[in-house]
Amino acid sequence: MKVKALLVGVLAVTAATVTAFSVSGAANAAPTGDVQPFIVGGGNATETYSFMVSLQNDAGRHFCGGSLIKADWVVTAAHCVEGSEASEIQVRVGTIDHTTGGQTAKVDKVIAHPKYQGDHDIALLKLSSSVTEAPIALAASAGETGTKTRIIGWGQTCPVKGGCGAPETLQELDTSIVADTECEQGFNEANELCTDNPGDKAGACYGDSGGPQIKKVDGKWELVGATSRAGGQTSDCAVDPSIYTDVTAFKAWIDETIAGGSS
Repeated sequence: MKVKALLVGVLAVTAATVTAFSVSGAANAAPTGDVQPFIVGGGNATETYSFMVSLQNDAGRHFCGGSLIKADWVVTAAHCVEGSEASEIQVRVGTIDHTTGGQTAKVDKVIAHPKYQGDHDIALLKLSSSVTEAPIALAASAGETGTKTRIIGWGQTCPVKGGCGAPETLQELDTSIVADTECEQGFNEANELCTDNPGDKAGACYGDSGGPQIKKVDGKWELVGATSRAGGQTSDCAVDPSIYTDVTAFKAWIDETIAGGSS
């Protein structure tokens, strides 16, 4: 995609043409004031999501979100880990505070989708050790337009880049899948989700990249998406719908990668 990255966290933005909430070399970058974690217009997490992952550099600083899908595998956005070595990344899993609680693990392998060029914005992290937090199942499909979903993350809570600091407490926002035509920026309907910005003022922002979009199925959360980038033409958050990678569209790749990378 032309607009490479959304919502990467506490690190210096290096995106070129991006309406971007992203950074390159996230694990190594030094934190700055202009990209700190929050969801705009959301609220504090109402539950502890066992599968919620904070991707962190080796100093323990959050830079992206992710979802635990196996005891030793995390799915995130490819732009979060582009240019990073596994040794530069650790994860904290299953807590609403990215600075404490849950479990931590080192990353053994970073596997970005081979077709990542903006779309196909998905990557898998093989952890060096299993965690005991409960993973989230992938939904059979993301659902039709109008499907109710929830997004969660530690991304910026005000719309203007650098306009506020980062929360330590996980944020959540109830939203929905909207028509593909609501998203711009090279939207790929085959493997991306256009996600609503309720009231034209709420949605994902800088620091939410890679984090989950989930829906309830028979009373349980299932994973449908991973935060990718802004869906409009402005660098402000939440004024347009956001683009999420449709994780369910990559189930075959995920299964094959895990099967081949488990050793």
